[in-house]
Amino acid sequence: MKPELLAPAGSLEALRAAVQNGADAVYLGWSDFNARRGAKNFSDEEFADALAYCHVRGVRVFLTLNTLLTDRELPRALEAAAAACRLGVDSILVQDWGLFDLMRRSLPDLPLHASTQMSVFTSGGAAEMAADGCERVVLARECSAEDTRAICKNCPAEVEVFVHGALCMCYSGQCAMSALIGGRSGNRGRCAQPCRLPYGVNEPARKKYPLSLKDSCLARELEAMEDMGVACLKMEGRMKRPEYVAVITRIYARLLEEGRRPTPAEEAELKLAFSRSGFTDWYWQGKHGASMFGVRPENAADPTELFDAARAAYEKDDLRTVPVRFSCEIRSGVPCLLTAEDPDGHTISVTGPVPETARNRSLTAAEVSDRLKKTGGTAFRCEQAEVTVEEGLSLPVSAINALRRDALAAMAQARAAAPVRRELPVPELPDIDRAADTPRFTVSVSNAAQLSGGLLDLHPARTCVPLELLAGFSALPASDTEWCAILPRVWRDRDEPELRRWLDKARALGVTGVMIGNIGHLSLVREMGLDLYGDFGLNVFNARSLDYLRGKGLSSACVSFELRFAQIRDMRKVLPAEAIVYGRLPLMITENCLIENAGACRCDQPNFLNDRTGAAFPLLPAYGHRTEIQNSKVLWLADRPDYKRLGLSYARLRFTTESPEECVRVFQGYLNGAAAPGEFTRGLYERGVE
Repeated sequence: MKPELLAPAGSLEALRAAVQNGADAVYLGWSDFNARRGAKNFSDEEFADALAYCHVRGVRVFLTLNTLLTDRELPRALEAAAAACRLGVDSILVQDWGLFDLMRRSLPDLPLHASTQMSVFTSGGAAEMAADGCERVVLARECSAEDTRAICKNCPAEVEVFVHGALCMCYSGQCAMSALIGGRSGNRGRCAQPCRLPYGVNEPARKKYPLSLKDSCLARELEAMEDMGVACLKMEGRMKRPEYVAVITRIYARLLEEGRRPTPAEEAELKLAFSRSGFTDWYWQGKHGASMFGVRPENAADPTELFDAARAAYEKDDLRTVPVRFSCEIRSGVPCLLTAEDPDGHTISVTGPVPETARNRSLTAAEVSDRLKKTGGTAFRCEQAEVTVEEGLSLPVSAINALRRDALAAMAQARAAAPVRRELPVPELPDIDRAADTPRFTVSVSNAAQLSGGLLDLHPARTCVPLELLAGFSALPASDTEWCAILPRVWRDRDEPELRRWLDKARALGVTGVMIGNIGHLSLVREMGLDLYGDFGLNVFNARSLDYLRGKGLSSACVSFELRFAQIRDMRKVLPAEAIVYGRLPLMITENCLIENAGACRCDQPNFLNDRTGAAFPLLPAYGHRTEIQNSKVLWLADRPDYKRLGLSYARLRFTTESPEECVRVFQGYLNGAAAPGEFTRGLYERGVE
């Protein structure tokens, strides 16, 4: 089956451009809860108009409610979802676990799509979302053809793939760089795009852009995607001009319809519409490297002529029409009858006046047929008109025109009618209170040296060690701590046999818990008898998310470090909660190794990303030869006892670049409520994010 072509609609004009140029579906933002809050988006009236405009023309509409939500925001977001459901929206894209859980339980007939913000890139993650009721899963942009083929084969839900547009440097849903540096959260739809700024890797920041990826263009891969079972091809661009949407939609629609690759002229048009030093398809090819990076040059070719032509075409509003078949009967003594049928099975009938006896010339079937075919200015075109007229009758032209208008209006109403869907009562949170009077300290380390006797002598409640690090251990240090394995935040299906072997070894060593940082981790560990603890990668932002994870069998969960103290305090602890209270907070996890891209793979040495202000962000190697960018300043809260009064069960000290001795001093400092020993940040716990 031909994949659905999904186009961005950041405004009503962009929506019309997408529809008129062949989109099968559009995605748009309505209300404050979507990942492109900087786009124009839609007012209430515009949203209803957009649904009608699209549905009449056979185009589906997907609403993006794909941001993290606080407990106070959840009721408004759910009401927006319910209102959209009543109006007939075809699906909702969601990131937040709490909103997802609320919608699937209170709006059970509304199709839900797992946003790419959910960070799904394995068969296990996709299958988990399918089992929870997701109709479709939007994969991470970093997935290769091999990854996608495996997920399509193993996941019962539909699979959606980004085929054109901007690439984020960080895995979607895992980026905190904009939030921590500028207070504008990408997870809340306010990304300031710090990845497009100049940086230096192990050198001062100059005119180099090691975080600015070229735009993706997979126009040559559409046939391969269709063969592997990809259900939907998504184009990025809700912040782009309507003319851009028109150009890329027209080209991709044509390629799908004709089952071919783009011509050189079409590739040139795609590049002219917008690109950053050209395009890349390397993620799809399973490649990485410096050649994937680029910026929008100041002297980029002017697309005015291309855009003017595109706008002139879609503004006519006649590129996309629905074929209808008319059947008209005009008989003596009864009202004239017109029946219209469309290809989707809608059949409507309207009646007009009773025809009169002709005084001079009788009405002919050909005349009526010609009148019925005059559908200009509507969403329809007459494909066939069968007319029966008895001899000797007369009917005014105005009556025939009114009959046609009434029939087309009724057909439009039938096509735009919202389906009947259930709305069930909003479920109450369970009457559970797992808030603690004072949190117990947990620690996480990034290297074996940090696991010193001095650190373990301070009796952390839980000690978390990367699974790949545990794989090299012959024994665990003697301690009364609970040992936990931190699963890689990013991996692929092909890595899972190795991860399972490592988990078996970790369990044999005495590890009893595992840190879950991605929904796909659950299929790896469910049958292992380990205690499951949610990590920061799950982006827990509200009590409903805690309850969702409780239902997944987790014993505790780390809340997002983008929350304020007050928001954490007011979150009902239906599951024991943890927060990171010390350490370099992770800004990004990247598929590319930044160190290797800079020219020399020296991942075993200290490496830094330097910005224009002179701030140095440590670069830590991550599983799979990826990179995790750490904040330039450490989070320090030891002298701010506020974090102890939030109902947290655990407070984590996250050790990354610290020496073994520093780890001990930090832990002692937190036990004693000490002031920060050097440069530090309070993170977002006090100032919050947009």
